Amino acid sequence: MEKMKELKKNYEDVQIPEELDFVVRKAINTHKSKLKKRSKKGLKWTSGVAAAVIVLFAAVNMNSSIAYAMSEVPVVGKLVKVLLIKEYKINEDTYNAEVKVPAVEGLENQELQNKLNEKYLAENEKLYAEFSKEIEELKAAGGGHLGVNSGYVIKTDTDKILSIGRYVVNTVGSSSTTFKYDTVDKQNQILITLPSLFKDDSYVEIISQKVKEQMRQQMKDDEQKFYWVEEGDISPFEKIKADQSFYISSNNKLVISFDKYEVAPGYMGVIEFEIPTETISNVLVSSEYIK
Repeated sequence: MEKMKELKKNYEDVQIPEELDFVVRKAINTHKSKLKKRSKKGLKWTSGVAAAVIVLFAAVNMNSSIAYAMSEVPVVGKLVKVLLIKEYKINEDTYNAEVKVPAVEGLENQELQNKLNEKYLAENEKLYAEFSKEIEELKAAGGGHLGVNSGYVIKTDTDKILSIGRYVVNTVGSSSTTFKYDTVDKQNQILITLPSLFKDDSYVEIISQKVKEQMRQQMKDDEQKFYWVEEGDISPFEKIKADQSFYISSNNKLVISFDKYEVAPGYMGVIEFEIPTETISNVLVSSEYIK
């Protein structure tokens, strides 16, 4: 019991970095208020319950039913999960589609959760509708080959960070692949954007230079790799977009992502660059996420 009191006190005494923006501070304060209200009701811990919690954490990634059961345990609280809620399929001779729609579950911030889920459903419904229309047009023109595959991957899932990647692979002769990411602070219940990580827009140039440096080094080390980074190349890469696709890795590193064909020939596929933290540390708002 004394140990639990000590852990609770240490948690509530955590100092919020002053440089965090207003939105983050507000989210943290709201979260703390909820914790204090819960603490007034009293939590009775026993060694048996504590042992059960440890077993559940060890097993949660191996069994989805265990994960669901764990979300119902009052001591642990809700888990933030990503589930497959809908799937569209077409399997006809030369026309193939597999569109998987994810949904986030377990966020206390219902507004954020609803916005994410509405976005995922809307973009996949649109993708499927457009694909179906293209099939009809191709059939009317005499037929052809067409395929689309859309789904999601969990790039990071830690106590603090959830990074969800959604991909779309279009096949018409050759294929193109796009990736979009959403990164959520599960503790403070907010969506993290690339601009929100930095003090100002100087990060665009700093990250761009580091990406170019890595591109050139990779080409030097491996003759099989090629990037459009030099003058004279087809649409040479100059700089990232302010809202460039990104995620935060499980070891708290910033990873910048480029779609297939965006900065290199198609055989290079989707490309990622991990940005050394020391390169961007001076322009980060805080070390809350990137370390």
